[in-house]
Amino acid sequence: MSADAVAEEELTQFAERCRAFLDEHAVGMHSDGTPDPRGVRRLAANKEFQQALSEAGLAGIVYPAEYGGAGLTRAHDRVWRDVYAEYPNMSFELTISHGMCLPMLAEYGTHEQKARFLADNISGRTLWCQMFSEPGAGSDVASLQTRAERDGDAWIINGQKVWTTLAHVSDYGVIIARTDPSVPKHAGISMFIVPMDAPGVEVRPIHQIDGGTHFNEVFFTDVEIPADNLLGDLNNGWNMATAMLMYERVAIGTGATGGIRHDRADQLIEEAAERGVIDDPVLRQKLMRIYTMETCQSLVSMRTRAEMKAGKTPGPGGSISKLATTVIMDQVRDVSMEIVGVGGVAWEGESDGRWQRGALTSLQGGIAGGTNEIQRNIIGDRVLGLPRDISVDKGVPFKELKVGTQQAPA
Repeated sequence: MSADAVAEEELTQFAERCRAFLDEHAVGMHSDGTPDPRGVRRLAANKEFQQALSEAGLAGIVYPAEYGGAGLTRAHDRVWRDVYAEYPNMSFELTISHGMCLPMLAEYGTHEQKARFLADNISGRTLWCQMFSEPGAGSDVASLQTRAERDGDAWIINGQKVWTTLAHVSDYGVIIARTDPSVPKHAGISMFIVPMDAPGVEVRPIHQIDGGTHFNEVFFTDVEIPADNLLGDLNNGWNMATAMLMYERVAIGTGATGGIRHDRADQLIEEAAERGVIDDPVLRQKLMRIYTMETCQSLVSMRTRAEMKAGKTPGPGGSISKLATTVIMDQVRDVSMEIVGVGGVAWEGESDGRWQRGALTSLQGGIAGGTNEIQRNIIGDRVLGLPRDISVDKGVPFKELKVGTQQAPA
């Protein structure tokens, strides 16, 4: 059934069904103030919500029922997002699992892979992470050195990944590794599914400035995975990675909900009113600027979502929403510290620490999912059609490059 063929009455009834579920289950994320640096409690609440969603037949709305989805249309998905926008986000920690890994499995996985993995992913019974970045391959991911070598009916993986969000609680990871170093760096990469409890996988926490440790380093030492854990075609990993990064930028830039959102501005306005500074004309102008930016970002996100109606991989326009998110986060950080005042440097006694934590975590926004500079390059090249930067390693076999810890031959 196409999205346009759904009767308005059916969508109205579906909206009522969604609202009834959310009235009962979207109760917000409550905290007793005790530290949760690894995000274990928050994730447990998200997974509980997602499993209830699955039992209600509302999880994975556009994915086929045979793979654990609801088997509904894009029109139903749009209704769900619009209704969900009125409630607290109860699935934030599932952004990578659902916004990035799930669509890749659905679009590029074999029937056997979909039958094995999709239902548990959709229901939140399993959690997935993404493993791209390395110490010597951040913005230039194609310079990665983690390698996968074929050994009979298995692949053997050796190397290291870094900045892997939620690797410590993930059941599976989607990884890109080098499978042919004799060709140019973009051509010899493949994508795999890796069980995070496989022998030889070691996860080490990265301690963050805000006290959290939800980022990780992941080390692979002779990790053996079945040959059929290859996702997509052999040596097509760069195209796969590009597709996944597009999904990532859409997930970061548009979120799990739909409609016009200006949550950050609303929170700042409420805080300013409580602190008695809402009548300051300069502050009001800054608040209105954030409100306007969030509204415009919502409209861009709605357009991006509309362009995905056919179920195709999102295009470079997702970089616009992702870049807008980080710019807004910077604005929110500055204005929030202005509202909170000198208490903005205090963690105890002044507040629950949310503004302080938000100010610190805002710094990661311009890095995660590709730096702001990378997003601007993508927008300039693939959206505006501007000339590309000169590439000095084009056509050079990877094994001849000096990248990361690899030394080029003399």
